[in-house]
Amino acid sequence: MILRGPRPQTLSTYLLPCLHRHPQCLRRLHQHLSASHIPPPTPFVPDSKTFLTLIGRSLIQHAAKIPTWESLFSLTSKQLRELGVEPARSRRYLLWWRDRFRKGIHGIGGDLQNVVDGVAEVRVVEISRKRSSVSPSATATESPWKKKVIVNLPPGVSSIERAAQELKPVVGVKVLGAHTIVGPYIEPVKGTNGSVARIRVKEGIWEERRGHKIDGGERRKAEVRAKRRAEERRNART
Repeated sequence: MILRGPRPQTLSTYLLPCLHRHPQCLRRLHQHLSASHIPPPTPFVPDSKTFLTLIGRSLIQHAAKIPTWESLFSLTSKQLRELGVEPARSRRYLLWWRDRFRKGIHGIGGDLQNVVDGVAEVRVVEISRKRSSVSPSATATESPWKKKVIVNLPPGVSSIERAAQELKPVVGVKVLGAHTIVGPYIEPVKGTNGSVARIRVKEGIWEERRGHKIDGGERRKAEVRAKRRAEERRNART
């Protein structure tokens, strides 16, 4: 006869009764788990001031209240409120972007590795394609067995193609036509015909724009429009 012991409880099963009785337990657990992971800074986002500059919505004015990278990713919403980060939607926006950055989600330039004083240079280069049984023909914009990519090369490289083979293509930009780099916040370098450009840290280049409420927004739209129609009917009878 085989005896089976009691099935071990998972963390979610163990905490389920507590979460049903006390919803604040879930909130505290989420805050603890979120604050436990502080992602490393990147060459394009080396400190908290740069992060606040990139995400926009005038959060750079609170840079003195969040001086370090660790405080940026560990302060809770309550602590941010006590520090004077107002209004509440600004705190929610900061926490939302903070969570995205933890997950590796970023805006233009966030994947760049070769950055000097907040400026990264990107360029179009031709690299070798993988060989196949079908021999490709040259086109107006590409050579045979070659493809064009946009990469962020380190300064002073001697062999551009060899260095480009080891780098990932830059996310958020593309090649238009033969060699023109296009994308948001791209600054073409003069004298390069658009094949070399710079991406610079600026206020709000990662900003998610707020929408504009029409007729009081989704929750009040029906009420506002009904009152407007009633007012129009009263005016029409007079």
